[in-house]
Amino acid sequence: MGMSVTISTAVEDDAEKILKLQYLCYQREAELYGDYGIEPLTQTLDALRAELGEGCVLVARLGEEVVGSVRGTVDADGTARIAKLIVHPRMQRHGLGGRLLRAIEERLAAEREAKRFQLFTGHRSEGNLRLYRRLGYAQTGTEQINRRLSLVTMEKPVSSAPAAASSFAASA
Repeated sequence: MGMSVTISTAVEDDAEKILKLQYLCYQREAELYGDYGIEPLTQTLDALRAELGEGCVLVARLGEEVVGSVRGTVDADGTARIAKLIVHPRMQRHGLGGRLLRAIEERLAAEREAKRFQLFTGHRSEGNLRLYRRLGYAQTGTEQINRRLSLVTMEKPVSSAPAAASSFAASA
């Protein structure tokens, strides 16, 4: 019988695993935009540990291995900023990114009173754009960072409809 992937809150001991996975996952983005100096590839372990203490960080585990992660914070105005959704390359295209995104949305709405969700991705990151659109996000802006990269900002309101069975709650 195969192991199933569970989603839970990241703990201090996950920091190094998350950073290594982040480094692996953002190689493709760096190649796509011709920029290996992007923040996810230069973030320090101390900076990631600080994020663990300040925001909401979830991990997806296959057994003991961290195979996915996502982070989020909520501003004073209720805007939940979701960032660094990562899934191990061998686990991509199996719905795990969507599960992680829904789990952090549920957590930020329930525990931190989020009123809307916001995230961003690069304009050439077609897989990310498709996933976010499929999950109800709409483009609200574009900011040109340099001649190779424009960031696409996407948002959606927190749904007032009751959530389906929570993928997070079942595994927390």
